[in-house]
Amino acid sequence: MAAIRRHTSTHQALGYGAVFTAVVVTALLGWGLEVWFGLRSSYLLFMVPVVAAAAFGGVGAGLCAALLGLLASLMFSDGRILPGDGLLEPISYLVASGGVIFVGSQIGSLRKRALASESGAEQRAQDAARVARELSLLIDGATEYAIYMLDPQGRVMIWNTGAERLKGWAEAEAIGLDLTTFYPEDARLAGKPKADLDRARSEGWFEEEDWRLRKDGSEFLAHVSIRALIDPSGDLQGFAKVLRDITGQRASKQALEAGASHLRSILETVPDAMVVIDQGGKILSFSAAAERLFGHPEEAVLGLDVNCLMPEPDQGRHVGYLERYVRTGVPHIIGTGRKVLGLKRDGTTFPMELSVGEAAGAGQRVFTGFVRDLTASQRTQARVEELQAELIHVARVSGMGAMASTLAHELNQPITAVTNYVEAVRDLLAEPDPDDLPMIREALVDAAGQALRAGHIVRRLRDFVARGEVDKSVEDVEGLVREATALGMIGRENSANVAFSLEPAGVAVLVDRIQIQQVLINLMRNAVEAMADQSDRRLWLSSQREAGGFVRISVSDNGPGVAETVSDRLFTAFVSTKPDGMGLGLSICRTIVEANGGRIWFEPRPGGGAQFHLTLLQTDHGAGDGV
Repeated sequence: MAAIRRHTSTHQALGYGAVFTAVVVTALLGWGLEVWFGLRSSYLLFMVPVVAAAAFGGVGAGLCAALLGLLASLMFSDGRILPGDGLLEPISYLVASGGVIFVGSQIGSLRKRALASESGAEQRAQDAARVARELSLLIDGATEYAIYMLDPQGRVMIWNTGAERLKGWAEAEAIGLDLTTFYPEDARLAGKPKADLDRARSEGWFEEEDWRLRKDGSEFLAHVSIRALIDPSGDLQGFAKVLRDITGQRASKQALEAGASHLRSILETVPDAMVVIDQGGKILSFSAAAERLFGHPEEAVLGLDVNCLMPEPDQGRHVGYLERYVRTGVPHIIGTGRKVLGLKRDGTTFPMELSVGEAAGAGQRVFTGFVRDLTASQRTQARVEELQAELIHVARVSGMGAMASTLAHELNQPITAVTNYVEAVRDLLAEPDPDDLPMIREALVDAAGQALRAGHIVRRLRDFVARGEVDKSVEDVEGLVREATALGMIGRENSANVAFSLEPAGVAVLVDRIQIQQVLINLMRNAVEAMADQSDRRLWLSSQREAGGFVRISVSDNGPGVAETVSDRLFTAFVSTKPDGMGLGLSICRTIVEANGGRIWFEPRPGGGAQFHLTLLQTDHGAGDGV
């Protein structure tokens, strides 16, 4: 429009200039006719510039030309109306000028409209070309989409860059191809290409997921959209098609669904209960194992606060725990496990092990709790401890069988001595003699001493064999080791040369005396049996303080040692180095030592042989002071 206005202004300026020039030329022409040829000028002569001015300059220019022409005609007639003509000639001139100006204005209007139409057409053509370019850029820019247009018969008319990339045909190759080219063989035989166009024509638009063909013959799964292009008159102009390759997306979706299904199946079968909550403590997920454990169906607890699964005081404190963690980021049980109490639907509580993990995504935190019911585990542990105590008792009783013959010899000596002393006293009292009283008194003292000795032996053996609960007491290390050695070496005094290297008296440990003595006796007997075929048999018993408040007791020998094939499994049940051994002795030893707060291990002795070490908890109390 601005160009049209500029053109009009220029045209008007030129029109007024032409009016003045035309009137001057006409006046000169009239003057020449009169002077040279003796012809009088006429008003009619000035109609020429009026016509020209009206045609090219519009109404204003025409009026200006008419007035100038009238003035010029009056000048030629010296300002007088020509005689004979009267007023007819000027009036005719003015009427004719008015008609010419009207016709000229119409011609000017037509000319302006023609110019405006021409300029508008040019602008529309430019706008259309610009829109076409932008649309082409937009279509070609959608490289992830194959966008193309078909004529009503299904032949390709437009083919974008995305279609080239996705299907493999260049634009020059694709233009004119029939729609059936892009369908697999089975779809073509089934008439699907035509059926798709018919469906789009009847429904106007539809989309689906279907298989399509590339130029190299490979197939891909595509999301297809087809729209019928109908003009305002209702005639079909063609079809627009948009395709997107979703093969990878579908594979990812199927893999995701398969993974989710697999995860659900695992969570349904895993014995541990799983509870997922948000950072506000609301339950988001409740596994089948959790339903069985707590007694709540999942739909009943979703959205509830997880503290409904806790007894007091944890129930009231849980919200504060979460708020503190979200605020400070300092975990207490996140990433670790702890033993707590759970609350079932029926109101009963049960021990459980809780492990909590955290995951964050999309600005939201979720916490996953894995819950393991410890009811059966604790019951089993109690039964195991009971069986271990029973097994320890059986082991002691079994050990007594091997000691029976030597014990008979040990008890026979004091009993025989008592018998001899008593019979001697009886014989002396048969014929009382005051001089025999010192001898009788001495014999009775010796008999009493031998009886006490026998009773001491029996009492120690009874304590050793008796089964009872773990009863820890403060024991002197030296006395503990020497008494165990005396019991373990009964009848084997000459089987090995025993050497002691013990901490000074006063070093005490907190143990069950009978059980630890059983461990030491078992280790000593194993060492003696291992050295049975040697002529030089040596046994060392030592103790020393260890860091951390422990005392280490070691039993070493110079026997053949332990084979490497079994050294790592010595303390495993039913693993034995003896041909006829059951493999329970060292396993029981480990159980006893660990129950007393220590540990036991084996290592080869430098110079040959084996050495077993066990640690016991040292106490600051003196032996016999109690705990």
